[in-house]
Amino acid sequence: MSALVAGGESLAEARSLTKRFGDRIAVDGIDFRVEPGEAFGFLGPNGAGKSSTMRMVGCVSEPTDGELSVFGLDVHQHGPAIRARLGVVPQEDNLDVELSVLDNLVIYGRYFGLPRRVIRDRAESLLDFMQLGDRAATRVDPLSGGMKRRLTIARALINSPELLLLDEPTTGLDPQARHLLWERLFQLRREGVSLILTTHYMDEAEQLCDRLVVMDDARIVAEGTPASLIASYAAPEVVELRFADAVAPERAVAALSDAATRVEQTAERVLLYTDSAERVLKLLDEAALPTTSTLVRRGTLEDVFLRITGRALND
Repeated sequence: MSALVAGGESLAEARSLTKRFGDRIAVDGIDFRVEPGEAFGFLGPNGAGKSSTMRMVGCVSEPTDGELSVFGLDVHQHGPAIRARLGVVPQEDNLDVELSVLDNLVIYGRYFGLPRRVIRDRAESLLDFMQLGDRAATRVDPLSGGMKRRLTIARALINSPELLLLDEPTTGLDPQARHLLWERLFQLRREGVSLILTTHYMDEAEQLCDRLVVMDDARIVAEGTPASLIASYAAPEVVELRFADAVAPERAVAALSDAATRVEQTAERVLLYTDSAERVLKLLDEAALPTTSTLVRRGTLEDVFLRITGRALND
């Protein structure tokens, strides 16, 4: 569904990229490079600078400082040429709810100067791909949130973009709709579409991204593959404990810390990062510490964020 990028050319590259709004710094001198064929993610809480970065990559917001190129072209000088090669899925769906599902794609395709027959054929193919073929004649307004999101992505693909930008693609969707959308994005990857996405969902970043950067307070605080970040900042297993007794967390830390590589305490939990959850549970039983809940899980990107910033991603 996408054209090829010239050999050796990065999809997007930033050096000391900065965005200010008055006295507020939204993006503070970040560096990143996105290669052809990969899914690259910006992970972080709301207000970290993810969407501001995406708007600069999409050439709808001018960088305040630093350098940014997309397809090897400077965004200051070649905005229209870059936008013609992008597909953009904004954080909020901006479909024309008065039009039919098919007409939303057909009319949008005309902005790219494509022949009517080409637009029609692509639109019908994309609706089938997004499992919306049976809704082609339906008005947009009564569609579910998940359907509208899939339609927005289909519309972004009408010009066969070389790069698809997705800003918080599954925010507000229920779990079933999220997983269906993930499935469609996996298929796009298999067909050669490159992705840059922002998300504050750890599982989404792990599922979709080949590489990612973690953003906090307008800066990049870590980068790598999901697996390498988890290996560097978390642990293979995590034991989460909750206690009814206010004194129990301190007793748990004292009794169990020898079995953990790291211990974190939040307002509600004690998290023990370990190579052996079995050993932690054995010591817990020996210490006779009453828990209200005990959960054993693998390390995740949430643990990475907690380690780097000292707070959970949803704080």
